[in-house]
Amino acid sequence: METGELIFITGGVRSGKSAFAEKLAVGHARETDSNLHYIACGIPSDREMQERIQRHQQDRKQSESAWRTWEQPVHLSHIANQFTGQDVILLDCMTTLLNNYLFQEEIIDAPTVLELVKKDIAALCSRAGEVIIVSNEVLQDTPYEDGLTLHYQKLLGNMHQQIVENANLAILVESGMPLVKKGRWK
Repeated sequence: METGELIFITGGVRSGKSAFAEKLAVGHARETDSNLHYIACGIPSDREMQERIQRHQQDRKQSESAWRTWEQPVHLSHIANQFTGQDVILLDCMTTLLNNYLFQEEIIDAPTVLELVKKDIAALCSRAGEVIIVSNEVLQDTPYEDGLTLHYQKLLGNMHQQIVENANLAILVESGMPLVKKGRWK
């Protein structure tokens, strides 16, 4: 299967990873004369999430780049056929996608969730020229003792490992500073 380039960007909450990912996507789209797509997995379930979504939308509007936004909380593979090799996709964010599978779709079986996410990413990469995935690094804490949180940490950790294994580039953003963990950043 021919795939586009896969870039994984992770970092702590409010680390600057989304802003960095957006700049990276815009730069790559300009270099390759590609179209910009933003896959938003967020569901405006509470006030904080509504504000976050609005902030991200405002950031894209102010970027002076033409973004096409796809509101797709789960089953990203269902929209994959909309993309071509002339597209740069920014997926924001992997932890939200995982939350949606676990809590909106109520799929708690780890292998099933991992397979769904793997299918989503593979479908996007098989169509687009570049896929940039943003995720949150919630694994730096010690493992929690409550079962649900521990299950979530393990699931996210396994997802991150699988994505990075297939990624051309993996970057950790800390305090707005990108740190390359795998590959070469041009």
